[in-house]
Amino acid sequence: MNNDLFSIKGKVAVVTGALGLLGKNHCTALSDAGANIVAVDINEKDCKKFAESFSTKSIGAGCDITNPKSVEKLRNIVMNEFNKIDILVNNAAINDMFENPSAAAEQSKFENYPLDLWQKSLDVNLTGTFLCSQILGSEMAKAGKGSIINIASTYGIVAPNQSIYKKEDGSQSFYKSASYPVTKGAIISFTKFLAAYWGNKGVRVNTLSPGGVENNQEDYFINNYSGLTPLGRMAKPTDYKGAIVFLASDASSYMTGANLVVDGGWTAW
Repeated sequence: MNNDLFSIKGKVAVVTGALGLLGKNHCTALSDAGANIVAVDINEKDCKKFAESFSTKSIGAGCDITNPKSVEKLRNIVMNEFNKIDILVNNAAINDMFENPSAAAEQSKFENYPLDLWQKSLDVNLTGTFLCSQILGSEMAKAGKGSIINIASTYGIVAPNQSIYKKEDGSQSFYKSASYPVTKGAIISFTKFLAAYWGNKGVRVNTLSPGGVENNQEDYFINNYSGLTPLGRMAKPTDYKGAIVFLASDASSYMTGANLVVDGGWTAW
């Protein structure tokens, strides 16, 4: 096999949510494959510091992806610095966070779920992806080439299994809310729309749907999740590096509108 298929040397990759657990690994994987990185998150100072860690020419930029003017400013920064955008990874997203862990079980119930949290998820997970695709992706369409990778989730495909949030004593610590799977399911549909819309512009648009990542969760949760996964474990943060490079590179040149599921088999049963 020609390893050049997986090379993205000299390409410019914009990654939103770059300071998150998976965002950092997406950036590292793309840089290791030769891409120049634009690391994007809400904290500009930390983004710029993170960008210094790459051997390829890379910059950090702060951006509120829910704000069109902020995304337009990001586009101008990237175009002024590199004069092109080859890859866009729409990775930024939020998960529910409850200030009082002891009240999380009650607050996260569908019957009690706050409207403001629902709206915040829609704004960040869905509208943010829309705006970045519209404003940054339009530069790809003008150039006649590019790869957009939207990060969804297994919960965009199947419903949350609420039993994995149940402690050993039988108490429910938390309920996965409707907002996360609804927005991730919408991301998959949006990917198909955009792939069809920009196919004649040479812009490929695909979804990557990762499974759960082990990240210092409590033992009961890790055990519950792993027991429902054919490979018997949660993902490592590095388990998606190959997938992100594949979707960004010419190795996937005839692939668009697809959903690449990398979940240890979670959705297989």
